[in-house]
Amino acid sequence: MEGTGGNGDSATVSMNKWKRDVSMVFQFYLDKTTPHSVYRWIGTFVLGIIYALRVFYLQGFYVVTYGLGIYMLNLLIGFLSPLVDPDLEPSEGPKLPTKGSDEFKPFIRRLPEFKFWYAITKAFCVAFCMTLFSMFDVPVFWPILLCYWFVLFVLTMKRQIMHMIKHRYIPLNIGKQKYTGKKSYASTSGSRGD
Repeated sequence: MEGTGGNGDSATVSMNKWKRDVSMVFQFYLDKTTPHSVYRWIGTFVLGIIYALRVFYLQGFYVVTYGLGIYMLNLLIGFLSPLVDPDLEPSEGPKLPTKGSDEFKPFIRRLPEFKFWYAITKAFCVAFCMTLFSMFDVPVFWPILLCYWFVLFVLTMKRQIMHMIKHRYIPLNIGKQKYTGKKSYASTSGSRGD
């Protein structure tokens, strides 16, 4: 009798060890992709095109695609929003500058870029897997869903842009600011042709 219980326990232990090992390997490779944001986004874009082609080929799964679009819109709002919303939570931590004399505070996102990318990539994978099962193919008139999604997108982005204007922040990092300053004498004299 003891041998039977031992086999069940060893199977559970080995299954837990296998799950932990797979999780560690997955996390290792996920961590290695962190500095390669351009390649990550290219891969996600290709995954999105593959998903779109599958939906187009099957001529269905419009409700799944609509849900994916709403989820991605929600993620985009989190990506464009500051960590601490000045309208909702007055805090003692870093605040967005409201006057020119205020001290510069860096923009901290509510949803960091890596988590934004990871969530979108997972969403495409889940939506693609849902297209493998016909029970998710709910018949619906897709132009209405598309129009409704565009209305939601426009209204949501309008509200977000008004929030950006009100609190004077730009959520996109355009790159390192470079000082152009005065041109040196050598560069201006060389251009005169003396």
